[in-house]
Amino acid sequence: MKKITGGEAIIESVIANGVDTIFGIPGAQIYPLFDGIYKQKLNLIVPRHEQSAAYMAMGYAKSSGKTGTFAVVPGPGVLNTAAALCTAMGNCSPIVGLTGQVPSSFVGKGRGHLHELKDQAGTLRSIIKDAFTIDNPQQTSDIVNRAYDTARSGRPGPVSIEMCWDTMAAVDEFDIQAPSGAEPSAPELDLDSLRAAAELIAKARKPMIMCGAGALHAAEAVGALAELLSAPVTGFRSGRGVVSEDHPLGVGPVAARQLWDDCDLLIGVGSRLEMPYMRWGDYMQYEQKPSGGPKLIRIDIDPAQMAIFSPDVGLIADSADACRALYNLLQDRVKPDPRRIDKIATAKVIAWQAIQKVQPQLSYLSVIRDVLPRDGFYVPELSQMGFATWIGGLPVYAPRTFIDSGYQGTLGFGFPTALGVKVANPDKAVVSVCGDGGFMFGAQELMTAVEFNIGLVTIVVNNNSYGNVRRDQQLGYGARYSGSELMTPDFVKLAESFGAAGHRVQTPEQLKPVLERCIALNQPCLIEVQCERGEEVSAWEFIHPQGRL
Repeated sequence: MKKITGGEAIIESVIANGVDTIFGIPGAQIYPLFDGIYKQKLNLIVPRHEQSAAYMAMGYAKSSGKTGTFAVVPGPGVLNTAAALCTAMGNCSPIVGLTGQVPSSFVGKGRGHLHELKDQAGTLRSIIKDAFTIDNPQQTSDIVNRAYDTARSGRPGPVSIEMCWDTMAAVDEFDIQAPSGAEPSAPELDLDSLRAAAELIAKARKPMIMCGAGALHAAEAVGALAELLSAPVTGFRSGRGVVSEDHPLGVGPVAARQLWDDCDLLIGVGSRLEMPYMRWGDYMQYEQKPSGGPKLIRIDIDPAQMAIFSPDVGLIADSADACRALYNLLQDRVKPDPRRIDKIATAKVIAWQAIQKVQPQLSYLSVIRDVLPRDGFYVPELSQMGFATWIGGLPVYAPRTFIDSGYQGTLGFGFPTALGVKVANPDKAVVSVCGDGGFMFGAQELMTAVEFNIGLVTIVVNNNSYGNVRRDQQLGYGARYSGSELMTPDFVKLAESFGAAGHRVQTPEQLKPVLERCIALNQPCLIEVQCERGEEVSAWEFIHPQGRL
């Protein structure tokens, strides 16, 4: 038993769950939390906006596979993190948010105490995986352990923990219990479903594997199954790199579309399968099950997914477990087909040549790919450069090295998320590529990068606009540019005013030596790429293709 404050008890319980870094901003209701952080000498990263605290925790989690942790005040502080929480829910990032609450005698009274929300936990539950409240201080350790287990088990996602102001400040005796240490339990494989999936696979001649965030930890098992089946492996955003895209079986999205019409079986591994059934189909019409196309097997740890989008065979399982089990059942029944390798290679060449029209984005991405090490991290943004990565303009060589926002498509996520990626991976290269619009959502975090020496390289492509909105208004609204054209600062001077290195380039050729120097420096750097408003060729014909090339 330890005689400490409730806030200290939360922090000691967090440390027991393996946490060594917290992203957060202190405030009245959570002073005891930050006092606990100080006493325990945790690595504390203090951003300049609460939203960034949650984004940084998400980048930390998504890139490392660990659980990210942030701390903000209740009410407006928690609501400031909502966009990041939606994003973390969408891209399956395990993060835990620590927050306070009004004094216990005020809970539910609607008196209007500082930072009071009518139902904070209920509001959060409508956004995230779960929200925990510590009413009894003696349950602190148990609830914190349950929160971390919830965040990382099943379909990973964000959760929150709240404690009342007075409870957090009060000194009491606490028993800090270590978590069980056991890995989150995975569902037991249903043998009938497994055999049914194996039968479909054994009969297929041109199967394809499509990966999502649920396959990031299963690269070895997915790769083995793919090689047994000579099956191309692809992903749209979160599942990129599970099989390297320079491997004969690793294909980008456009190459996958080339192969799709001949595909007789799709195996979805930890994926919502947005690309083939929404992006390649009717994006405005919901289907509960495929109305056409190949046979479908879905492997997902979340049982709800099978009702949301129904396959021919569903395996509710950890993706690595399911892929290994399928491999074992099939290794004596099927053999690799070398002829498919040539067809996959041809599709990759056709796709790569076709997307070269998306300029100047592809030329800049080629430079970045040449300079960025294979194990380096790339964090896109909702921008013209970002959309060009969705079509394979930047090949991805390893899981977790391409950190996207998932289906939320959250403008402004990229820069703060990339800071969290770099904190989790200080010795690896991390490049954030933003448009000027998205970068300005979090430009203040340049100060965070400098203060904590976060060696992120940030490329800001400045076209003085919300480029995609402007193009939509040009094509669909008679060039009536309503709110899409922007004034921007001098980004080099802005970076230098914060104490970061600032550079400006105008061509891909100029970018290469500057990017090489910035990555080698491993200090906060910003590179502005000047671009004429509206000059970029759109990538959308490849994101929503009408058919194969």
